Amino acid sequence: MTTKNHPMSNILTITHRNLLKTLHNPDSLSDVIIEPVTFTLLFGYLFGGVIAGSVHAYLPMLVSGILVQSILNAASGSGQQLREDINAGVFARFKTLPISPIAPLAGQLVGDSLRLLLSGVAALTTAFLMGWRPTVGLPTLVAVLLLAIFIGWSTSWIFALVGLMAKNAELIGSLSMIIILVLTFLSNAFIPTKTLPRFIQTIVKLNPVSLTITAIRMILRTGNWSSNATMVLISGGIIILIFMPLTVFIYQQRD
Repeated sequence: MTTKNHPMSNILTITHRNLLKTLHNPDSLSDVIIEPVTFTLLFGYLFGGVIAGSVHAYLPMLVSGILVQSILNAASGSGQQLREDINAGVFARFKTLPISPIAPLAGQLVGDSLRLLLSGVAALTTAFLMGWRPTVGLPTLVAVLLLAIFIGWSTSWIFALVGLMAKNAELIGSLSMIIILVLTFLSNAFIPTKTLPRFIQTIVKLNPVSLTITAIRMILRTGNWSSNATMVLISGGIIILIFMPLTVFIYQQRD
């Protein structure tokens, strides 16, 4: 049987290629490792005393916010990397090879899961080194990380669609960063919602990022799965059901 008859093998090969590209490109690692480390240190030491009285007291609140922000930042890189490969002619080259037609796109999105994992681990490790100590066991902590990765991976399909439709990789990166910053700052990620003006509180409560952060905080605090966490899974599933087939359709329509 030819290689083309093994789509999973094709996808894994393209995934390996994308992972090597990420690991050997310092610029692509900035949103995966450098940003979570920088934001955790910056927010923790600058705002910890003002918001919670001390850095140590602020970390339990900060961890969930930084984790979600880091995962979303890493997910937003999907569209930019996809567009860079398209503009460089890499995808045109893939189409001349005897591989599954969907392998280049799927390989990109599968590879993103490791980027999300690295980003989440970087955020949690930095908080741990700053003095944060989780009150839950390792299995629960892993469950929290997987939940964040799941919502990030589902969101990466949105950014992948943007990457297919937009023409400029730099513009995609800039817009993605602005969107992520607005979503995280207009959420309960870094400050108590009750300190905000009433109309902003309404926006924060409607923000899906707030739902994810609240679910993670509840799990880290109680060690129990909550209805909010279930809602996060449902929300991520809906995003995948809508944007995965749409992204695949747009990709297949490309010349």
